[in-house]
Amino acid sequence: MFLFWPAIAWVLGCLLMRKLVLNPAAEVWDAGDALLVKKGNQEELILLSNIMNVAYSTFPNSSPLVTLMLRQACRFGKEVSFYPRGWYFPLAKGPIIDELIQRIDQQRRR
Repeated sequence: MFLFWPAIAWVLGCLLMRKLVLNPAAEVWDAGDALLVKKGNQEELILLSNIMNVAYSTFPNSSPLVTLMLRQACRFGKEVSFYPRGWYFPLAKGPIIDELIQRIDQQRRR
């Protein structure tokens, strides 16, 4: 029992680090009705109509982590995370994320 809880904490810490720090895409560029996602040498064009949900989490002293949940998986999987560029207030969503959510909603209505 003495080693059980530290082992569980280590596993959860590794999963959290993998999800938040090691997984995000390097670059995401706006391509009109799609987003161009670059991760390493790989690129993927994700249509805004393929995005099912936009989730974001904010951390003090950093920009928010944006996670796109896709209807159909791309080469990076069903979820793509990235840190948007720009200046943000701590613990705030930011105008770029609001605009992206509005554009995705407009694509759904078409």
